[in-house]
Amino acid sequence: MPTDELIADVTDGLRGRGFDFKARSSDGWFVYHGTLEGAGRAFACELKVDPNFSEYPRVRLLERPPGLQLVVPHLGVDCEICYIARGTVVLDIFDPVGQTLACLERASEVFQGILAGEFRNDLEDEFYAYWAGIFCLVDLRDARLGQQILKVVKNGQDVFPVVTDDLTRTQAKLKQLGWTSVDCPSVTYRIKTTAKPRPHNMRWPIENVQQLLEWQGLLDNQCRKKLLERIQQARATPAQSVVLIIESPLMTYGAWVDFRKDSAPQRGARHKKVVPLFSLPVVPLEVIRLDDQYMAERNQPGRKSLAGKRLVLVGCGTIGGYLADLLVKAGAATGGGSLELVDFDGLKPQNLGRHRLGFSGLFNNKAVALKRELDALAPGSNIAASPRDVREVELGAIDLLIDATGEESLGHWLARQYQHAALLTVWVEGPGVAVRGVMRANEKGGCFRCLCDANRAGLLQAVEGELPRLLAGQGCEGLYVPFPATVSLQAAALGAEMVSSWVNNDHAPTLRTRVLDSQFQSATQDCSLLKQSGCPACGS
Repeated sequence: MPTDELIADVTDGLRGRGFDFKARSSDGWFVYHGTLEGAGRAFACELKVDPNFSEYPRVRLLERPPGLQLVVPHLGVDCEICYIARGTVVLDIFDPVGQTLACLERASEVFQGILAGEFRNDLEDEFYAYWAGIFCLVDLRDARLGQQILKVVKNGQDVFPVVTDDLTRTQAKLKQLGWTSVDCPSVTYRIKTTAKPRPHNMRWPIENVQQLLEWQGLLDNQCRKKLLERIQQARATPAQSVVLIIESPLMTYGAWVDFRKDSAPQRGARHKKVVPLFSLPVVPLEVIRLDDQYMAERNQPGRKSLAGKRLVLVGCGTIGGYLADLLVKAGAATGGGSLELVDFDGLKPQNLGRHRLGFSGLFNNKAVALKRELDALAPGSNIAASPRDVREVELGAIDLLIDATGEESLGHWLARQYQHAALLTVWVEGPGVAVRGVMRANEKGGCFRCLCDANRAGLLQAVEGELPRLLAGQGCEGLYVPFPATVSLQAAALGAEMVSSWVNNDHAPTLRTRVLDSQFQSATQDCSLLKQSGCPACGS
């Protein structure tokens, strides 16, 4: 149905609810005026509807209810009602009338709750909606409070602070973003509070030091005292400002106190004019975490990342390239840990169709080119490249060794050479029929050679029946087993899942299979492989 007809239907539906069409806004939305009922009377209201029906309608009061406190939950400073959390309800684009009326009804319910004094605890979750300020990037790994390192950067016309406890690590990240430093002598302090922040109804928004301290005193008087101490301490230095990072049980937020109002002496004056401390202006800071731990653990709350672990990945080819990417996203090479990439081979044009590396890596060693890509992905990470055969490399102490080469004989050698190290082997079965992984996490666990011996005896097979043999290639390219990049990604994902199970000490199967070809059935359920008696690799 054409949009004009749909809008006409919506207009008719809203008219039945007392809302009349007024105009189209500058951004193309349809504007309606009506009223919302609450506290025994009707309040003028504006409703805006997206012409594509892909956004929630916007509901805004045209008059603020008398006697309503300065700060209330779900009501913005412009009197727009926040009646639904984005993403919690799926809009039905095929029922624009029903979805618009349902949203209006929900906004009416929320408005009545606001007037009744409900949702008080929601102010904590909505804090940043009221603490409107500028961004502050925080890259802190150490838990210590007190003074930190401050860098003021510029991105276009925007200037904002960056707080870190390791300038080298953070500068690597800023360089990747292309942001420039600004000369602004400032200091910063990290402070903890036991109170969850919420806006108050005395003075809002916060504009100066006095208001900041009054507000913090209502939440946590010890935090107020510490803030005052740090502001006084910073003002006694040549710094032009102080950035205060406040860590609460709910979130981290901040305040930027500007000392530059302490102006130079005016003509004819003998002393410079000093602004009283409590009148110094304050800029709210919306803290955005840039630290590796947060980025690695955010999507798996309660799970350990790979931070602090020494990992070695052997094979940076079609599986290893994607797996290295996933390991870095899981926190590898951060927190004092490292990721060493080992591969003696170079990247050739025939590799590009199923490799993590692209054209810029051609004719480079795979380990070196992959390190370059990962350094851009996670600046400041401790990633090393060894462009040599693993048999010629002294790896030293290892937390986890990963074999992603797909070479059976090398897998056997690694299982014997590194008997006392945790070892994951991940590979593709046949021309992409299945992907498998086996983890030897302790001395009781079976190794890759144990599995191969079992397979030769007809046990623990990946799929029912015989695997097809398929080879391709011609001329100097040589023969190879063809399968698409999607298979490589599946193998890498399986490997990453098994590494996560290992670092979290899950009692998960150490032998796992994912059948990808629908013509085959799995022959072995995921299980834990035990050491096979007499295994030449791990039996001694």
